[in-house]
Amino acid sequence: MSGYVWKPTPGYSDNANVTRLMREHGLASLPELRAKSVADVGWYWGAVVDDLGLPFRTPYERVLDLSHGIARPDWFVGSTINVVDACITRWLGDEATANTTAVVHEAENGALRSLTYRELYDRVCAVAAGLRALGVSRGDAVALFLPMALEAVIATYAIAALGAVVVPLFSGFAPSAIASRLQDAEAVAVIVADATVRRGKRVELKRLLDEALPSCPSVRTTVVVANTDTTIPDARPLVPGENSSGEISWADLQASPHDGFEPIAVGATDMLLLAYTSGTTGRPKGAVHTHAGFLVKTASEAAYSFDLSAGGVFCWITDMGWIMGPLSIIGTHSNGGTLVLYEGSPDVPDLDRLWALVERHGVTMLGVSPTLIRTLRASGTTTFENYDLSSVHTLGSTGEPWDPSAYDWLAIDVFHGRVPVINFSGGTEVGGSFLAPYPVEEIASCSLGGPSLGMDVDVVDDDGNSLRGEIGELVCRQPWPAMTRGVWHDDQRYLESYWTRFPGMWHHGDYALVEDGQWFIRGRSDDVMNVAGKRLAPAEVESILITHPSVMEAAAVGVPDSTKGEAVWAFWVPRSSAGTNDISAELRQLVASELGKPFAPSLVRRVAQLPKTRSAKIMRRAVRAAALGTDPGDLSGAENPEAIADIREAVGETTPK
Repeated sequence: MSGYVWKPTPGYSDNANVTRLMREHGLASLPELRAKSVADVGWYWGAVVDDLGLPFRTPYERVLDLSHGIARPDWFVGSTINVVDACITRWLGDEATANTTAVVHEAENGALRSLTYRELYDRVCAVAAGLRALGVSRGDAVALFLPMALEAVIATYAIAALGAVVVPLFSGFAPSAIASRLQDAEAVAVIVADATVRRGKRVELKRLLDEALPSCPSVRTTVVVANTDTTIPDARPLVPGENSSGEISWADLQASPHDGFEPIAVGATDMLLLAYTSGTTGRPKGAVHTHAGFLVKTASEAAYSFDLSAGGVFCWITDMGWIMGPLSIIGTHSNGGTLVLYEGSPDVPDLDRLWALVERHGVTMLGVSPTLIRTLRASGTTTFENYDLSSVHTLGSTGEPWDPSAYDWLAIDVFHGRVPVINFSGGTEVGGSFLAPYPVEEIASCSLGGPSLGMDVDVVDDDGNSLRGEIGELVCRQPWPAMTRGVWHDDQRYLESYWTRFPGMWHHGDYALVEDGQWFIRGRSDDVMNVAGKRLAPAEVESILITHPSVMEAAAVGVPDSTKGEAVWAFWVPRSSAGTNDISAELRQLVASELGKPFAPSLVRRVAQLPKTRSAKIMRRAVRAAALGTDPGDLSGAENPEAIADIREAVGETTPK
């Protein structure tokens, strides 16, 4: 394990947002705040609202009501709210704040657009009025099939302003995946871009939607954004009784009068967002998030974990279809910051694009994936030294485990140990993080720090007993505001997914380890291998494989074995400098020497690529299915589904090495 540890300076800690919260309540340390935040979760989340000044239209009578049980909490009881109030309207009272840049969009070709808070509010009101004129009303689901562009931000707030429900879709979805989510959500409208550009290639989003719509009878209207074209041809009117939607351009949508429009007041637990996550089957799960719950949780993440304040500039390389898209929007604007959206691939025109983004926009909080950093490090061509990265105050990461070599390269070589890596873990259903370090505490390399504030998480054994020093199941013993209020249209699935494994505790499906006070995720519990009776996390094998100078990334999976129960199979992607040599036998020995011979992979294969999501998470379940020749299930979120064929071919080449 790496010896690197982030150690905040007194100046850094004294000025942090979380330090302000501690001082306000007479607490001397972060451990004290962590303990108090779960001793009385109602107190903590009320303190967040007060500290961040989050406005409610009607004040709440109490923060939390558990009279319907832990799986059915009611938050901010008796209140009304609209997320637009907290994210935009409240910043308009002061002229300087109103004219602060709220959002900047940079396209892959370098084109830039931006909006101030005042301009953003005007666009939101115009789009909301247009949607209302089309018949969209409170409780209706409106889907977004958009890249990370200004229109995604405007549309999110416009839908929320009406009390309707935002349904963001991953911009890489195929028609069948689009259709299944539109059907499940019963969406009445879709806002879609004509196309987006990724790695110089045009991706026809509108055409993909058109293929999906015939099987989506609930959709009445399609709003088309001219993202790559200046005009939208061939708009077609709605034909009653047919399974097709009428179309209107984004420009025409905003033509309705909107003077005097104001966001409506909704209940604290009214739906804001229906966020889909892939399940273990091909059927996606819709996580239900609310105006108050999602706002309060994401605002706290941005303020306390990422130390964002008014004047800060937040940039996360992500997609609207992942929870980090909505989290970035609402977390940034609820704290008065500037959001930088990048539409495209971060390796275009070269591997310095990330550093150029930081320098050009003065990014203070930069969110990246471990896979992206591994790629940059392994390339040997990125020249981060040529860019001014001094604006960066925090680094963010989520979605997959780190390895020390990549983590330390980013923290030490690139940023010279002067900024913390806020590596946090949660999920779509969580609406934020379970685990997160805070910039005012020491953070060991690759660590998740500890429980996020207000999150009563634990690691337990199979009987639900707390476990330290060994890998166990990650659970949460109390509810939190952004906890999904169910699985959309499938309450039984909600209970079975999260509440039956350990009665009275949320079971998240991650294996975790608490060691020397630091918390680590070791992968999904359904990914963890059982080799001769011992649990072995894929990350343990993968972190060893990628220490080899020829290996850029790796995936380890468990396969049935008559002797051990499960055997380890490993797949590795070479660096550009690796040449044509197959070092699989050498890699097998490397794992044996580090973990012990019983855990040496029985099969090691070189492959050109591994299947990953757009947010760069390796899809281990798909790797395992490809290796065994079985159905990989839902691949709708895959960036490169063709990698499945590469793995199948590699497995079939020769006998195991």
